[in-house]
Amino acid sequence: MFKHEKQLLQPVKVEKPNPTYAAMLSEQLGGPQGELKAAMQYTAQSFRIQDPAIKDLFLDIAAEELSHMEMVAETIHLLNGNNASAQAVQAGHIESEVLTGLNPLLANASGYLWTAAYVNVTGDLPADILSNIAAEQRAKVVYENLHRQIEDKYVRETIDFLLNREEAHNTLFRQAFNRIQDTGSNRDWGVDENARLYFDLSTPGKYFNISNPQAPSFQNPDPGATNPQ
Repeated sequence: MFKHEKQLLQPVKVEKPNPTYAAMLSEQLGGPQGELKAAMQYTAQSFRIQDPAIKDLFLDIAAEELSHMEMVAETIHLLNGNNASAQAVQAGHIESEVLTGLNPLLANASGYLWTAAYVNVTGDLPADILSNIAAEQRAKVVYENLHRQIEDKYVRETIDFLLNREEAHNTLFRQAFNRIQDTGSNRDWGVDENARLYFDLSTPGKYFNISNPQAPSFQNPDPGATNPQ
C-alpha cells in the first residue's frame, strides 16, 4: 500500500522561470537514469524477493524514489513558469510548451517518452542488486552533469539533496549485496578453471590478476611493462 503525504520530502523553489533548465531537468523525471525508472525498477524487482528485510529495503527506496520524482516534477513546473514560450527553450525538448500545457512530461531531455524498457528485472537477487547499484551511480553522474550546467542556486540545492540520497541508496544496496554472497547467481562463483583465466591480449603489461583481484598501481606498473602514460 502506498500513501501520499502532501508535503514534499524536501521543499523546492527556483530563482526564476527558466524553460531551458526545465527541459534539462526532465532527464531525471522521464529519462533512463531518472527517478521514475528507479521507482518502477525497485518495485518490480521486489515482487519475488523472499528475504523480508531486503524486500522491505527495495520497497522503501522505491517509495522514496517516487518522492524524488515529485520533487523533480515540481521543480520543472516552477522552471516552466506560467506562460508557454517554446522560443525560450534554448536546448532540449519543447513538448511542455506546445503539447502538455507546461505540465511536466514523462520524457527525457530530448523529448523521448519514458518506457518500461528502462526497467531491469532478472528475478536473480544478486544481479538485480548489482543493477541497482549501477543505476544509482548513473543517476549520480546525471545529477552532477546537471549541477554543473544549471546555475539557479535553489535548483542546485535540490540537486545536492538528491545527489546525497543517491549515495545513501547506493550504500544500502551494497550492504544488501554483502548479505547474499552465497545465493542466486553468486552461488559457486568461479568453480571452473575457465572462470580463473585472464587473456592478456593487450600491450603493454598485465595490470590485473584474476586469482588476486586487486588492480596494481598504474603509477607503478610491472617492471617489465612500459609506462602507459
